[in-house]
Amino acid sequence: MQTVDRVIRSRLHSDVVLIRQVAEYIIGAGGKRLRPALTLLSGRALGYDGEHLHELAAMVEFIHTATLLHDDVVDESDLRRGRDTANALFGNAAAVLVGDFLYTRAFQMMVATQNMRILEVMADATNIIAEGEVLQLLNIGNTDIDEAAYLQVIQYKTAKLFEAAARVGALIAGATPEQEQALADYGMHLGTAFQIIDDVLDYSGDADTIGKSLGDDLAEGKPTLPLIHAMRHGDAKAAATVRHALEHADREHFPQVLAAVQSCGALDYARGEAEAAARRAADALAALPDTPVRAALAELALASVRRQA
Repeated sequence: MQTVDRVIRSRLHSDVVLIRQVAEYIIGAGGKRLRPALTLLSGRALGYDGEHLHELAAMVEFIHTATLLHDDVVDESDLRRGRDTANALFGNAAAVLVGDFLYTRAFQMMVATQNMRILEVMADATNIIAEGEVLQLLNIGNTDIDEAAYLQVIQYKTAKLFEAAARVGALIAGATPEQEQALADYGMHLGTAFQIIDDVLDYSGDADTIGKSLGDDLAEGKPTLPLIHAMRHGDAKAAATVRHALEHADREHFPQVLAAVQSCGALDYARGEAEAAARRAADALAALPDTPVRAALAELALASVRRQA
């Protein structure tokens, strides 16, 4: 990961000072670096640790960072990872344009591998991620959404990049079709578990630990799994409370909504769904060689649902 960070720093270079300032600010915020780690582990699980692996891991982080920059503008967020968002500090225009720079720099890095299949995977992934963002926008305040529609949004918006990160690691390592699909399935299930836990933490986490304000999803009118479960399976009062809060998208309703999701076991239900997805991720690894790297991937799946941030 230290090598990946050095690649990131190197590839951030631009003669345009503002690009360097904004990009270094958002990259410098740190974060879990989970997606590039997934690329590294996928390649190493198949015995590859060449130069292109670190470039591809950095490329995946650039794609992820670009989506964060754009997300924060769309969501009008002012806090991420406990710091001011780039749009709050530098303005919306700079955040969007630097996000575009990171996207295009990522594709330059893909081209350098001279592997058309990697370009195909990442082009498809970024397109689907964009569709997921639009689907999420269309579902703002939607109190009729069901679990299937919710899963489609998070698998497009979040899990697709996990899948792609694992798949490109497999591809650069010369994976068999079976191994490539196994790692892609692992990434999709891992990303699904990861996002469900994110949605749970918005109602049960510690604001200082998760680096954002609790109730952000509610304030943005996002119908996440705990809310969907409460509307479908809670008593009449709990369901009505959640529906009203989503329709009005106001953080002032957070205490009542929190009580509603707790009263009907919605947070426990969502955690259970995340744990099931994590188990599916671990099960997908059976097609890989039995190595310490495969064991690390399995542990990563389980750790994704135990985290508190």
